Amino acid sequence: MSKTYRPYQPQQPLLLPQAVSDYLPDGDLAYFVPEVVAELDLSTILASYEREARGYPPYHPQMLVGLLLYAYCRGVYSSRRIAFGCTHDLGFMVVTARQTPDFRTIAAFRKRHLAALAALFSQVLQLATAAGLVQLGHVALDGTKVQANASRHKARSYGRMEERASALEAEVAFWLDQAEQTDAAEDAELGERQGDELPAHLATKQQRAVAIRTAKAVLEERARAQAQAAGADPEQAVVPSKTQDNFTDPASRIMKTPQGFGQCYNAQAAVEAGSWIIVGQEVTAAPPDVQRLVPLLEIVKAETGQYPAQLSADAGYASESNLVACEERGIDTYIALGRLKHDAPPDAVAGPPPRPGRWPARARMREKLSTDAGRLAYAKRKQTVEPVFGHIKAARGFRQFLLRGLTAVRGEWGLLCTVHNLLRLYQQGVTTP
Repeated sequence: MSKTYRPYQPQQPLLLPQAVSDYLPDGDLAYFVPEVVAELDLSTILASYEREARGYPPYHPQMLVGLLLYAYCRGVYSSRRIAFGCTHDLGFMVVTARQTPDFRTIAAFRKRHLAALAALFSQVLQLATAAGLVQLGHVALDGTKVQANASRHKARSYGRMEERASALEAEVAFWLDQAEQTDAAEDAELGERQGDELPAHLATKQQRAVAIRTAKAVLEERARAQAQAAGADPEQAVVPSKTQDNFTDPASRIMKTPQGFGQCYNAQAAVEAGSWIIVGQEVTAAPPDVQRLVPLLEIVKAETGQYPAQLSADAGYASESNLVACEERGIDTYIALGRLKHDAPPDAVAGPPPRPGRWPARARMREKLSTDAGRLAYAKRKQTVEPVFGHIKAARGFRQFLLRGLTAVRGEWGLLCTVHNLLRLYQQGVTTP
C-alpha cells in the first residue's frame, strides 16, 4: 500500500481570490505597523502633495511611511532591498496592499520627507506614554559611535592639504606646458582639436586640487570663527596642521571605537529602565559625551514634559558642571567618576578622591556611589541603555549611516529610534486606539 500525501499542485489556480493577509498569522508585525501609521498625524507630508496640482497620482504617503517603518523594523534599510521585498515578501505585500513602488520612489520619498519621518519619534513616544510604558522613574544616558557614510582614508590633515594641492597643481601645469610645446607638431593629427585639452586623468587631478583648496579654506574659516567666538583676533587664527577634514562627508569626524578609529558620528539616546523606551535622542559630530548631558536632559523634558526622577550615565558624562546641572534640576543622579578594573572589589569607587574643598559635586557623587543603594542605582545603566544599542546595531544590523551630512544623519537616527519604540509597543502587545 503506497503512502498518501497531501495534495501538492503548484500550478493549480485558486477557486476564489484570496487576500495576502490570509497567508500571515493574526497579530503579525505587518498588521501592527499600518494600524499605528493610521493613527499618526501625517499632515506635514500630505500638505506637500496638496500643492502639486498636476502629475500622475503618486503612491499614498501613508503607505510609504508604513513601508519604511516596517522595513526598518525588519532591519532592511536599502531602498533596493525594500523594493525587492514589495514583490517577494508577504509582510511587505501586506503593508503595501500589493503595491510595488520602485527603489527610486522609495529613496526619493525618504530623502524628501526625512525631517517629517524623524519627527514621528515624538508621536510614537506619546503613544507609548498613553499606553503606560513611560514613567520616567530611571533613565540611562549613553552614546554610541556609528560609522558615517565615508571612509577615514578620505580624510586629510590641514598640513597635508597644502602639500598635496601644490603637488597636483604642479603636475597639471607640467603637462599643460608639455602640450603647448608639442602643439605645432600635433596639429595635423589632431584636426579640429586644439591640442591643449586636459586628459581625463589630469582633469580629475585638477578637480581634486580644487576640492583640497576648498576644504583648506573651510578649515581656515572655521578657525577664524572659533577665534572670534573666543574674543581673539580672527585674522591671527592659525589652523593646527593635524586638523582633519573628510572629503566624502565633511561633517563627520574620526572617533575612537571598540574596533579602532573610524569616520563616525556620535549618536546619543536616553532610555527608560524597564520599558527600554527611548525618551530622548540626538546626533552630534563631537566625539566626547560630556558636552551632551544637559542638552539631552532638555530634549527629554521637551519630549515628555518633565525631567527623569533618577539618572545614570557612565564616566564619559562626568564633570563638575554636569553634576551641578543635575542637582539644580532635582534629579537623583548616578554618574561614574572613572572606570573600574575588572578585578576591583565590589565596594570600590572609580576615580581618585577630589581634593578637599575642590569639586564639591564630584565629592558628593563619590559618596553616593560608595553606598549599596548607589551601586544598585548605577548598575541599572548597563542593563538599560546598552541593550538598546545592541538591538539597533546587532539585531537590526544598523552599523553605518546611509546618508551624509549632520542634518540628514540626525533624521536617520530619529527614524531608527522611532522604529525601536514602535517595536517596543508591538512586543508589549499595545493595541492602537
